[in-house]
Amino acid sequence: MNFVLLGNGKTGSLVGEIAKERGHSVLVVNSAENKSGAALTSDSLAGVDAVIDFTSPDAVISNIEACARAGANIVVGTTGWYQKLDRMQGLVENSGTALVWASNFSIGVNLFFHIAHMAAAALNYGYHGSIMERHHTHKKDAPSGTAVMIQKLMERASGKKLEITSVREGETVGMHVVLLDSPQDSILLTHDAKNRRGFALGAVRAAEWIAGKKGFYDFASIFDQL
Repeated sequence: MNFVLLGNGKTGSLVGEIAKERGHSVLVVNSAENKSGAALTSDSLAGVDAVIDFTSPDAVISNIEACARAGANIVVGTTGWYQKLDRMQGLVENSGTALVWASNFSIGVNLFFHIAHMAAAALNYGYHGSIMERHHTHKKDAPSGTAVMIQKLMERASGKKLEITSVREGETVGMHVVLLDSPQDSILLTHDAKNRRGFALGAVRAAEWIAGKKGFYDFASIFDQL
């Protein structure tokens, strides 16, 4: 398949490497040549199976809009733009293109989402809950999109919104902890990423999956189809 990669940082670079390992062609488009999505046109994206975005919150909206105009499908691994999720969903669906988004493309994290959702039942049995997330000092958004997703899933299941504590230190890849505590016992759920490969592999597999499709998809709802 032919992919266009936006964002060549630590995770973006790994996405490119894994895509090539899986036999795909990857064109990297840097921010200098893609201001406000200028490089994403119907001509430049002709024959492209999917665009993969690992840029920044201030760039991703323009990229999604440009792909919709160009008729190109896009996988979005960038976080920090979810306040515009509904508007982007309408745009993508009206354009007849497809988008897969995720706060985290790791299969392990998406399994963790399911576990946290089920564990939220404890909040209705006298447990007090909290969420802690720890990432590297370069991460631009806080709390992390993954922590916010855990919070929303648990609130949906229990009606209770848990507080999130964010820590930024060193080169920590990403750790998320859910604590459910009662006078009798504690339940501690932890996902600790060893490296970024799981995030990158999930994004590439999402790009493989989205080729030829239409619609707006949360990776958590389709990862079991990969």
